[in-house]
Amino acid sequence: QVQLVESGGGLVQPGGSLRLSCAASGVTFSNYDMSWYRQAPGMERWLLASIIGAPGLTNYDDSVKGRFTISRDNAKNMVYLQMNNLKPEDTAVYYCRAKTIDIETMHEYEYWGQGTQVIVSS
Repeated sequence: QVQLVESGGGLVQPGGSLRLSCAASGVTFSNYDMSWYRQAPGMERWLLASIIGAPGLTNYDDSVKGRFTISRDNAKNMVYLQMNNLKPEDTAVYYCRAKTIDIETMHEYEYWGQGTQVIVSS
């Protein structure tokens, strides 16, 4: 069974920092593109950051570029999201996603965590 479990969310003041973690089990972790999404009330789930199987190759949404950093530790089956200079508009549930493609069939496989709540408020 593939399972993703997020942690590290909570309440933080504007300008503060949080580090989210996502632990993966039941997967060959290095084969997966890992991403962080967030979903605020009344909003669509939105891709924030992604990192491919090797660290250092990343993409960010403009809304978090320069403030958030995605990283991974393949030996520990972990992906992280370091969030700095948090703003009230960052308040949302943050989700971890794992995605891979079967090269032989070109079928995509996608797995989601249940999310962790981040509240940015004074």
